[in-house]
Amino acid sequence: VQLQASGGGLVEPGGSLRLSCAASGFTFRQYDMAWFRQAPGKEREAVAFIKYSGGTNTADSVKGRFTISRDNAKAMVYLQMNNLKPEDTNIYFCARVMRGTIFSSGLRPERYDYWGQGTQVTVSS
Repeated sequence: VQLQASGGGLVEPGGSLRLSCAASGFTFRQYDMAWFRQAPGKEREAVAFIKYSGGTNTADSVKGRFTISRDNAKAMVYLQMNNLKPEDTNIYFCARVMRGTIFSSGLRPERYDYWGQGTQVTVSS
């Protein structure tokens, strides 16, 4: 299983970024996927979850600003981040969700079994 996140960078408050994640090594269309963020020494915080069929859920801290989507044909998952705030500064990771995870548990990082290298997002003026 390989998950490669990209698209991070430096953006001013109020700006937007689109993160991408290329997945390989497993049957992508059969798995739910998620994005989480984690600073060194801090706990993981799930931000968005998407079922294999397309249903989504986002954390309250980013609701209305972040949107998760996927392209099963390309084995890609995306995170569109709008109206970014300084507190969104973090390292962002895409993750594969364990089989059998119910929808209400999709934002629980302990339900993630693989993730790759993250991509740094910095929101600052």
